[in-house]
Parts: sequence; structure tokens; C-alpha cells
Amino acid sequence: MLLRTPGVGCRTFLKILDTLQPEQLFSESYAALQALGLSSRSVEAIRAPRWESIDGDLTWLANPNNLAVTLQDAAYPELLKEITDPPPLLFIRGKIQLLHTPQIAIVGSRNPSADGKKTAHDFAGSLAEAGFTITSGLALGIDAASHRGALAAKGFTIAVAGTGLDLVYPASHQQLATEIVANGAMVSEFPPGTAAKANHFPRRNRIISGLSQGLLVVEAAQQSGSLISARMALEQNREVFAIPGSIHNPLARGCNALIREGAKLVETTQHILEELGQYNQQVNINEVTQLQSLLDLEQQKLLNLILYSPTSVDNLVTQTGQAVEIIASMLLLLELQGYITSAPGGGYIRITQK
Repeated sequence: MLLRTPGVGCRTFLKILDTLQPEQLFSESYAALQALGLSSRSVEAIRAPRWESIDGDLTWLANPNNLAVTLQDAAYPELLKEITDPPPLLFIRGKIQLLHTPQIAIVGSRNPSADGKKTAHDFAGSLAEAGFTITSGLALGIDAASHRGALAAKGFTIAVAGTGLDLVYPASHQQLATEIVANGAMVSEFPPGTAAKANHFPRRNRIISGLSQGLLVVEAAQQSGSLISARMALEQNREVFAIPGSIHNPLARGCNALIREGAKLVETTQHILEELGQYNQQVNINEVTQLQSLLDLEQQKLLNLILYSPTSVDNLVTQTGQAVEIIASMLLLLELQGYITSAPGGGYIRITQK
């Protein structure tokens, strides 16, 4: 509901989460809500919520493949927390654990050359084979080629949307979105039902770069939106890579300009892997694939460790030897599936058999 309340930005959203339990929103006085930084318009919206929208959100979340995590959740991606304006809430379809894997963003022109599309496809496939999850924005052109390249290599890809995740933009990418959800994840800060708007895409772009260790620009004209993504990545202290092109090619001018401004010139994926310090420490893609196929088994093992009295996350991490991010993701899934519940004093309690 807060995400749909006019005038509630990231800071106010988080201040409310830190101060109130969700149900307290409806019982707090007008003055108390204003003291949290809410305008009169925002308070009125909270006091007269649009229940049909809230019911729609809950219906969407009832699908076991759909999730939502707040900035305070352990399942929230650590790298994204580092940016200056992380989204307070992320909606996710697909494999949430991929948000905690090493990612490289690939962006570029919506109207690329045939060579540009092939380059994006090939770079994405090669980087996916090296163990990186490929992150992009589901747009026409370079974005789509990057997603398809990762999928063709049997790797993983994340699409960050500028709409609610019940919608696909552009509509022509409906099949691609379906494949991404089946073999990766889709992410958005916009609640279900949110249509595409021009101002959504710069906000989407900061998430694309924020999730990633580095960002590669394949083809971009002088005024391309991809240059905005690249500058956002630099502001977020991410590595920026660009593929050079002919001085006579308008689609190369943006990349050439980025290189002049300090982006790393790359001609092969090896250049990226070396720059990121991953060339001799590649993630084993077979191990990642095995993790996905054995997720149900790993969830069962974790559930077997959770008692009918509070069990702490630290204890589960110690017993399993898994990273806290992986444990947090599986706990979230088990909770959404109704097998466990969070305990009032911390930790989790088992509430049903599996």
C-alpha cells in the first residue's frame, strides 16, 4: 500500500518501516503520520486506501513464482543496497537467488546494427558461460539480444522492467519474458498493474547497473539512453566497459565518447573478466545449474532443521554451511509456501509438515 501512496519516496518508506508495524498504519493518528514525514495528501491516501489495488497485489503475490522483498529483508541484493537511492521494495518473478549471483549488465541501442546484435548476443553467451548472470532491461535491440545470448548459452539472465511485472513492455517480448522467468528472473520496483511511462526507464536503469559488478555498452548513438545508464554505473562505482566502433558509424559515437571519458575499451570477454579479477576465478556454471535443479531438495534439508520452536538464521547458516543470502532466499520461499513463519522474537518456527 505504501508503494502506491502518493508522495512516499524511499526515505519516507524506510522511516515508516523502521517505526511502525504494517497494521499500525491504520491506527496511528493523523498527527503521528505527519510526524513521519507524510504530507496531508499521503495521510489521506492511507486513510482511504484503494483496496482493489491492494487485493490485486495480494493476488499477484499468491503465485508461488512471484515475490516481493523490502530493503530491510536479508533476501534484498547487497550490491543494490549500496546505491544512493535503492528501491525500497522489489517485485520479483522467477529465481530470486540469481539476484545474489555475480552480474554483468549489457545495454545499448534499441535499433542496433546486425553486427551490434550479434556482438551483444555473443558477449552475453560467453560471459554467461563464465558464470555471470546477464542483466538488462528487456528493451528492443541490444537488451533483447543480450537476454537471448545468455539463454542460448544455458546461462542465467535478469530483466529489469519499467512496468509492473504482470505486464510486458514491449508487448512483442512476451515470449522472451516467459523464457526469462523460467530460466532467470524479472525484477521491478513498480507494483503490478503499473503501465510503461517515459520517466520509469531512467529509474529502471539505476537498478540494472546497481545489481551488477560492471556494465557493458555495445552500441549507442551520441544521445542514447545507454549513456545515462553508463554514467549512473560510474556514480555507483561500477566498472563501465564499451565496445569501440568506426568514427563513421553513428551507433558507435556513444561508445567512443564513453571510452574517451574513461570507460574500459573491450574487444573480447576476456578483457572484462580480467578487469573484474574473475579470469582465473570463474564461477562454475554447472554448479549454479545444479543449485537450481536441487533447490527443492535444499529447501527440504533446510526445513528439516527448523524446529517447532524459534530457530535462528545464524544457527541455520552454521548447520548448513550455506551463505546467509541463500538461506534468506530459501526461508522466504518456505514462508510464502506456508511451511514456516517468522517468530516474534526473531528466527523462524515450523508450522506444517512437508
